[in-house]
Amino acid sequence: MAPDDGKQALGRDMLLASVMVAAGLAIAGLALAQLSIPSPLMAQATQPLQSQPTSTSPQDNPPAESKPGGARPTTPAPEPARPDAQAQKEGAKPALPPAPAEKMSAPIKDR
Repeated sequence: MAPDDGKQALGRDMLLASVMVAAGLAIAGLALAQLSIPSPLMAQATQPLQSQPTSTSPQDNPPAESKPGGARPTTPAPEPARPDAQAQKEGAKPALPPAPAEKMSAPIKDR
């Protein structure tokens, strides 16, 4: 390869690189110009605040009175996953299938 060929390749590469940099700067300038233009439409994410709150003061609605030792009602009543033996004799089916047997292998031998 002659020294002139190397200079031509370098010149071509530099020209291509400078064109790519100029194109990138032009695109960035256009994007910044678009951002600086004020948009006529403005979306509102939340409802505007009310000047007067509609709820009453906390003194008017005290919290519910707690009862110590009270039970929490559950609807429907919870059932065990495995019914006891008496319930199984009466025909109750377990809610879950039986667990698979634990697999065991021979112990690992030392070398």
